[in-house]
Amino acid sequence: MTIQQVLLLLLLWMWLPHPCHTEMLFTRTPDLRPKSFGGRALGNDGKAIHRQKRGWMWNQFFLLEEYTGSDYQYVGKLHSDQDKGDGSLKYILSGDGAGTLFIIDEKTGDIHATRRIDREEKAFYTLRAQAINRRTLRPVEPESEFVIKIHDINDNEPTFPEEIYTASVPEMSVVGTSVVQVTATDADDPSYGNSARIIYSILQGQPYFSVEPETGIIRTALPNMNRENREQYQVVIQAKDMGGQMGGLSGTTTVNITLTDVNDNPPRFPQSTIHLRIPESSPVGTAIGSVKATDADTGKNAEVEYRIIDGDGTDMFDIVTQKDTQEGIITVRKPLDYETRRLYTLKVEAENTHVDPRFYYLGPFKDTTIVKISVEDVDEPPVFSRSSYLFEVHEDIELGTIIGTVMARDPDSASSPIRFSLDRHTDLDRIFNIHSGNGSIYTSKPLDREISQWHNLSVIAAEINNPKDTTRVPVYVRILDVNDNAPQFAVFYDTFVCENARAGQLIQTISAVDKDDPLGGQKFFFSLAAVNPNFTVQDNEDNTARILTRRNGFSRHEISTYLLPVVISDNDYPIQSSTGTLTIRVCACDSRGNMQSCSAEALLLPAGLSTGALVAILLCIIILLVIVVLFAALKRQRKKEPLILSKEDIRDNIVSYNDEGGGEEDTQAFDIGTLRNPAAIEDKKLRRDIIPETLFVPRRTPSAPDNTDVRDFINQRLKEHDTDPSAPPYDSLATYAYEGNDSIAESLSSLESGTTEGDQNYDYLREWGPRFNKLAEMYGGGESDKDTS
Repeated sequence: MTIQQVLLLLLLWMWLPHPCHTEMLFTRTPDLRPKSFGGRALGNDGKAIHRQKRGWMWNQFFLLEEYTGSDYQYVGKLHSDQDKGDGSLKYILSGDGAGTLFIIDEKTGDIHATRRIDREEKAFYTLRAQAINRRTLRPVEPESEFVIKIHDINDNEPTFPEEIYTASVPEMSVVGTSVVQVTATDADDPSYGNSARIIYSILQGQPYFSVEPETGIIRTALPNMNRENREQYQVVIQAKDMGGQMGGLSGTTTVNITLTDVNDNPPRFPQSTIHLRIPESSPVGTAIGSVKATDADTGKNAEVEYRIIDGDGTDMFDIVTQKDTQEGIITVRKPLDYETRRLYTLKVEAENTHVDPRFYYLGPFKDTTIVKISVEDVDEPPVFSRSSYLFEVHEDIELGTIIGTVMARDPDSASSPIRFSLDRHTDLDRIFNIHSGNGSIYTSKPLDREISQWHNLSVIAAEINNPKDTTRVPVYVRILDVNDNAPQFAVFYDTFVCENARAGQLIQTISAVDKDDPLGGQKFFFSLAAVNPNFTVQDNEDNTARILTRRNGFSRHEISTYLLPVVISDNDYPIQSSTGTLTIRVCACDSRGNMQSCSAEALLLPAGLSTGALVAILLCIIILLVIVVLFAALKRQRKKEPLILSKEDIRDNIVSYNDEGGGEEDTQAFDIGTLRNPAAIEDKKLRRDIIPETLFVPRRTPSAPDNTDVRDFINQRLKEHDTDPSAPPYDSLATYAYEGNDSIAESLSSLESGTTEGDQNYDYLREWGPRFNKLAEMYGGGESDKDTS
């Protein structure tokens, strides 16, 4: 065995635990001297083996942490047997903390720690040592490795990872129920002494909770802890090292424990009887009120289901559980009637939906209460006997026929009379009417199913004493069909027959339609109104018929168009029929029967005259006629001298004359009567300044009645002018004079006089004085005037 192997075995032996040599190996002494020791061992063959000298002599070094001295802390000494004490060797240290944390005396090999060491930062340090010759700097021994192990002291208290813990446990739990486990840690060395041995204890929270010393598990210590009495608890736990002995370090933490709810409380109604009120007019589904049972539990443990279990109103009311408020909402299930029943009694039960079997002994988990509901009377609107009415009536009924009757009543005890009316928005054509007293609906206009088959009416019923409260009901009127329409051709037929047609040839297929809708369906019959030598009708018995020719050959030159009356009748009662006329043109066709031309005039026109030429000739003729008509109109207009000079607007114009009168002496003046009616001028107009030879009764306008004002006079004249057929159609100015009733001579206006005086007596003019002498001579001396003339 070599020296190196022996040295290796020695190192391994030193690392192994040997109780009998522990103190020697870990003893640190400043009097350590290099020693040489030898020994013998027996080989496998029994011969003695001599052990070589070891170059290094040292111990495994141990160092206490947290050194508080003022000098460097001595660790140990290195020494080589090559060291003669003359200072020729130099000790070198390398590895963890060499030169900073650990220093070595180069000459003596003493190792010191320069500062305080914390084991919790690093438990051991591995270093390497070597001895070299100072002059040659060559190693005199191989580099060897050694360990400095830090001895622990109790310098760290136990700590909890959380300062405050939160935990919960169900209420009513049995003693010893686990709540939560807390665990503290100690940074000291658990393999050295009791520095890291922790014991748990409870400082606050007794007698409700306890803690296991070794594990830190917190458990309940009292039975039947009730959340409703107290919900929150605060527990303080202490962790102490050194096995809990005096002098050990400790740490604490706080645990907040909450008692969670369990269903250990049944629901309870605060009142044994509850009174509610509701008007009788409340519709179905109306909420009357609510009931609520209190439960000391929370969450799902406090959820309650309500139901009606008894009472005389179980079929009239419902109760619904409101999940968010945990209330029971009572609603109307059927319509209420104050006159029928005024008070209802219900028995309502509230029961927990989630019951814990462990607490059945605390039950039952339900409660009941009595709910009394009073129905209040209101003035209700009328009620119809039906929700809707359907009447059927034939369209041929007479006016005023009653088609049906609606009935309504006042549900109140007063039983007020009802007035009926129709909503005219549903009968805009006013086809129907209703008797306001008895609700009978009758027709006011003829019905026609073909125009409208259905009429949707709305009847309004109102109390006479309170017309504001009304009720409506729909009334559906179906108009039944009667056979009142004759069938007609389905479409307009453009029929033609070829000139080369043969007898029995089909030229047209016709069909018919009927606005009526009989129950058995439409059935039409076709026939000719009279026997026709040219054409015949063959009924196909499927509501169609064929038009056939009865002879060979047709000529456009002889007859270009044939009119064929066809009788179409139906089979309903009463039978309706109509005659439709087919217009059949004679056309030139090719050999296949295709129409080429149907105009007979086309054969007479020259071959070179086109359609455009015909249109041009027609336009020229129309233009010539227009010119002739305009010329005749202008010529006629020239013969008639217009009374109005302005040609722009003949309305509201005053007719002016450029004649200058000669005063009273002018007896040849223009007849002022023409101002009133210009159309009265005639060629043979008699003069006023001479006595007429032929006397006739003039058309005189009656004078205004006595004691009438000017307005009545003018209105009368205006009316006469408007009714005068000889007045001009355009606006004109009519002048009147009215002197009143106080003048002896009455009115002197020439407008009051006729165009001729007739056989009147004018002798009274001489009695009026000298101012009227001239008039007396003009009208009184008839015979002298004749002689003179």
